[in-house]
Amino acid sequence: MTDRYHLGDYSQLVADAAAELDSNRVPGRLRAHDHTLWSEDPTEISDRLAWLTLPTDMRSELPGLHEFANSIRSAGYRHVALLGMGGSSLGPEVIRQVIGCTLADGAYPRMLTLDSTVPEWVAATTRQIDPKRTLFAVSSKSGTTTEPLTFYAHFRGLVETGLGIEAAGDNFIAVTDPATPLAKRAGSENFRRAFLNNPDIGGRYSVLSYFGLAPAALTGVDLDRLLASAERMQARCLNDGPTAVNPGGWLGATIGSMVQHGRDKLTLIATDSMTPFGLWVEQLLAESTGKDGTGVIPVAAEPLPSDVDSCYGHDRFFVQLRLADDDNAGPDGLVEQLQYAGHPVAVLELADVYDLGAEFYRWEYATAIAGHVLGIHPFDQPDVQGAKDRTVSVLEQWQRDGKLPSARSDDAAKLARLLEASQAGDYLAIMAYLPDTDAIRETVHELRHRVMAKHRIATTMGYGPRFLHSTGQLHKGGPASGIFLQLTYDHHTDIPIPGWDLSFGVLADAQALGDLQALDDLGRRTVSVDLGGDPAGGIRRIIDAL
Repeated sequence: MTDRYHLGDYSQLVADAAAELDSNRVPGRLRAHDHTLWSEDPTEISDRLAWLTLPTDMRSELPGLHEFANSIRSAGYRHVALLGMGGSSLGPEVIRQVIGCTLADGAYPRMLTLDSTVPEWVAATTRQIDPKRTLFAVSSKSGTTTEPLTFYAHFRGLVETGLGIEAAGDNFIAVTDPATPLAKRAGSENFRRAFLNNPDIGGRYSVLSYFGLAPAALTGVDLDRLLASAERMQARCLNDGPTAVNPGGWLGATIGSMVQHGRDKLTLIATDSMTPFGLWVEQLLAESTGKDGTGVIPVAAEPLPSDVDSCYGHDRFFVQLRLADDDNAGPDGLVEQLQYAGHPVAVLELADVYDLGAEFYRWEYATAIAGHVLGIHPFDQPDVQGAKDRTVSVLEQWQRDGKLPSARSDDAAKLARLLEASQAGDYLAIMAYLPDTDAIRETVHELRHRVMAKHRIATTMGYGPRFLHSTGQLHKGGPASGIFLQLTYDHHTDIPIPGWDLSFGVLADAQALGDLQALDDLGRRTVSVDLGGDPAGGIRRIIDAL
C-alpha cells in the first residue's frame, strides 16, 4: 500500500493537528478505550470499541466460517441473498463488488443484496433466484430492523411454499447480536445457523466482524488474505509511534482539519475497480460525524469533470482510492489538476483487492480520530429517530384510514430556484426512492453533472430507504448546507408483506413521506418531485428545466 498526501497550504495545519493528538496522547487513549476522547458520558462509546482489535480477534473464527461455507457449497445452494440495511449490508456488498467479481463464477453461490423496500427491488431479487436453492442471510444488529424483517417475511413464505414449513428453516441464517429478537427467532423458527456477533461493535464499524465476513465466506472470498491486510493496518494504527506515521491517525487528523477550515466535502475519486467503496465509507463518515450542526459530507460516485475549475468550489478535500495496476485513474492528470487549482488531495493506492480489509480498518480508525478533532461523538446517531417516528405516524394513518396522507409534489422550477439561490459550501442531496436501473443511473449522473457545472456545488445521491441508514443522520444532524431533492414515482407493481397487513409499496412510500416530514420539521430546503410512471423520463424533464 502506498499513501501520498498533497495538502499544499493545509500541510502545516494538519501537522499541527497531528502534533496536538500526540501531545494529548490520543492514539494511546484510543487504544485503551478511553471514552473521554469524545464525551464524559460513556454511553454508546464504552460498548462500541471492540472494532479496534477485530482483525486479530476474528482470526480464530475463520476455520468455523470456512467449514460452514463449504457445507453450504456442498448442499447445492445457487445464491446467497443478504437481507439487511446500513452497516449490516453495505460492507458485505462492497466486498462482493470489489473482490467477489474477481472470483471464479459458479464455484460458490452468487450473492445478491436486498436493502430497499421499493417493491421493484424486491421483485427483481425474487426473479433472480430459486427460493428453494437460496440461502437467505437475515442481518440486523438489533434484530428489530424493519426492512430485513419484512424481507424475511416475504421470502420465508416463498420457501415454505416450495419446501414445506418443517424444512424451510434450513434456508435461513441470522447475523445479529446475542439475545436479540432475531436471535430468538432463529432458534424458534429453526434457522440453519445464527452467527452471534460481539455486541460491543456498532453497525457501521462491523464489516470485519461476522456481519461482513460470514457473507464473504459463503461466496468464496479468501478471508485469510482479507484479514491479513486488516491485521497489518491494525498493527500500524495501534503502535506507539507518532500520528505522522499512523495511517489511520494521519487520515483522521487530515479529515478533521479540513472540516475545521471549510473543506467538509470529502470527495472520493475512486477508480472503477474501487468505486463501490463509496457505498460503505458514505455511511461511516456521514452517520459518525454528521451531528451537532457540523460533520464530514462524503461525496461518492460523482461525475468527474474534465475542467476542475468549472465544477469544484473551495469546500472540497479529494481522496483518490485506486489499485496499483489500475490503468484508468480518471481524466488525464486529474490529481495534478486538483493540486494546481489549490485543492488538497490524498492518494491511497492498494496493492490488490484484498487490501480492502486494510482500508476498512484505516477509515474506521480515521473516523474515530476525526470525531475527536471535531468534538463529535462518532458512535451514536441521535437524529435518525425523527424519520422513523414520522414513518410510524404515517403508517398509523394508513392503518386507520386505509390510505397514506397526501404526498407533496413540487415542480422542477422550485429546485431551479433553490439552486439559483445556493451559496458556496452548499450541496445537493438526491434522495431517490426509485428502482436501480441503467436508465435511472444514467439520468441521475447527468443531473449531478449539470448541477456541478452550472452551480459549482457538490452533489450526493442515495437510494431510499437505504440512505436513511447511511447519510440520513447527516441530513438531519449535519450542517444546514444541503438542498434535498426527493424523487418518488408510481410503482409498476406491489407486493404484500405476509403477516404485516401492508405492502412493500406502502412501506416505501411511508418511509419517503416520513423522511420528507422530518427534514421539513428541521427547516431544511426540500423539493419533492413525483416522477410518475417513467422515472428516467421524469429526471430528464428536471434536467431540461435546469
